[in-house]
Amino acid sequence: MGDVLWTPPADVRERSRIGGYLNRLRADRGLEFAGYDDLWQWSVTELEDFWRSIWDHFEVISHAPPTATLTERRMPGAQWFPGATLNYAENVLRMPGLADDAPVVIAHSQTREPVTLTAAALREQVRRVSAGLRRLGVGPGDRVAAYAPNIPETYVLLLATASLGATFSSCAPEFGTRSVTDRWQQIAPKVLVAVDGYRYGDKAVDRRAEVAAIRAALPSVEQTVLLPYLDPAAALDDAAMSLWADLAADTDEPLTFTPVPFAHPLYVLYSSGTTGLPKPIVHGHGGILLEHLKMLALHHDLGPGDRFFWFTTTGWMMWNFLVSAPAVGAAIVLFDGNPAVDAVPGQPARPDLGMLWRLAADTGTTYFGTSAPFLLSCRKAGLRPREIADLTGLRGLGSTGAPLPAEGFVWVYEQVSSTLALHSLSGGTDVCTGFVGGVPLLPVRAGQIACRCLGAKVEARSADGTPVIGELGELVITEPMPSMPVGFWNDPDGERYRNAYFDLYPGIWRHGDWITIDDQGGCVITGRSDATLNRGGVRLGTAEFYSVVEALDEVVDSMVVHLEDNEGGAGELLLFVVLAEGLVLDDVVRGRIVRELRTALSPRHIPDEIHQVRAVPRTLSAKKLEVPVKKILTGTPVDSAAATGALVNPESLTAFADFAQRRR
Repeated sequence: MGDVLWTPPADVRERSRIGGYLNRLRADRGLEFAGYDDLWQWSVTELEDFWRSIWDHFEVISHAPPTATLTERRMPGAQWFPGATLNYAENVLRMPGLADDAPVVIAHSQTREPVTLTAAALREQVRRVSAGLRRLGVGPGDRVAAYAPNIPETYVLLLATASLGATFSSCAPEFGTRSVTDRWQQIAPKVLVAVDGYRYGDKAVDRRAEVAAIRAALPSVEQTVLLPYLDPAAALDDAAMSLWADLAADTDEPLTFTPVPFAHPLYVLYSSGTTGLPKPIVHGHGGILLEHLKMLALHHDLGPGDRFFWFTTTGWMMWNFLVSAPAVGAAIVLFDGNPAVDAVPGQPARPDLGMLWRLAADTGTTYFGTSAPFLLSCRKAGLRPREIADLTGLRGLGSTGAPLPAEGFVWVYEQVSSTLALHSLSGGTDVCTGFVGGVPLLPVRAGQIACRCLGAKVEARSADGTPVIGELGELVITEPMPSMPVGFWNDPDGERYRNAYFDLYPGIWRHGDWITIDDQGGCVITGRSDATLNRGGVRLGTAEFYSVVEALDEVVDSMVVHLEDNEGGAGELLLFVVLAEGLVLDDVVRGRIVRELRTALSPRHIPDEIHQVRAVPRTLSAKKLEVPVKKILTGTPVDSAAATGALVNPESLTAFADFAQRRR
């Protein structure tokens, strides 16, 4: 158990939103809980009572009331809130606690000057775009696709689409053509909204050719709307296209919300698509709304007066999570650009990891969300955010995308703020939330995720399928959650969905992560179970390798892969390292890596071979691609092992293919 770095204040129940929820449970239901663990146990045992209490506490706007909370406890196939009709956009645009003139969207960009929308302006923009989509014939069940970055227009389009009962899907414009069409050919969108390009740092990226190729590959698209973002003066060269200004033109049509069933498709998210056709994961209006109300208010403690930032693109589920925050009365801070480059439109750019921290100060951010790799990069660079930006208003910091090791926690409290609550969380696109995370009622311990989230019956399962405490096991969910997917698009019998999560343990969700849960409910994620390292029958997580190896000054990045021996031997453990500029892997560096792994971990963690590479392949959301690399090393062609358009650095895979060829 790690050192305690932060302790809840004595009056946490009076000051926090989860404290208000506990008061409501006591007043309305006569329920008293001694601490968080008791509350969690109730939330996963009395599912119907818990989720109905969330509905009631947040006063969900519905057009028809539910006839029940849950018809049957089974996975897949649980039916939540039957009979209810509601609309996600209506509940978000209520924006409780925010006056009409209060800023609710604060957007910064390396492509254009900052944009701020008040609550009234956001509703007005959604009203206009909703009417514009209606003019294009969009109605319930139609799909609207956005090839657009993290800017206000994309958010407005999501809410306008949802208001009509249509289904939204987005891809970040850095996605390659193949990655986009692999996703959208599955859902056949009716309308495509796309930017002409964007800036990443000081580099202009023209995407008009990609937009043309995407249109050509999607015969279902009846209208393409161009959003001139890179060049505001861009003109149309195709009569089959229109401009964003036309879509958002003024009209006297009122803003209305189409009531839809609880499970009606809100948006389609996608698996990374690095090892096959991306899974089109369908999320429903009601499940997403309830889950995000719970997480944003009760776990992240967000409400009126807060400004919530998460560094993300529109191709990562954290964008969908971020933009639900107005539903609990919090404003959102959007950023589009390179997080490691300070680039202001019209001024020279320069490398700068401190840029996002200054953005937090400039925008009055109270909750700063990012990835573990970003925090570790700041630590390695010797950055001291508290010295370059006024972060005294920061109450919370979220980290996800990869496990955050203990040294990352310590760095945050030493160099960012000693008073904020640091929440490391883990979940996924599959549920558009976190299964495990932080909560205001519990202390923060170095290297540990504080708790299993309310309503998420998380367990660790051993190799024989039995629940374990204090031991490494498969992360499973043993009770249904409302934000579990409605299903996969075009999977009428549910076979693809069942195979994705319920193949190993029928009726139990297997998520694909290794987790250790201690006797107090604290959690440690140690990597993907499909990237398992098995040395002499002992399962090793990848995260602990990276924590040790990447702490070395010489190492910039790393990847570890275990190649099994089909004849029952120990196999080979291969470590690949990216070294600091100008360094070459020699016996001195190898020796230091080996010593650190032996000392910090164990002799089992010493790789059989260590090799230098120029880059580690990563997805656009910064996840390492251990499984595709393992496939390449065992003979799978690059094009079959990974969809290169979904990667930050697709050329990095070539080095592994060359390495595999040399070994053969």
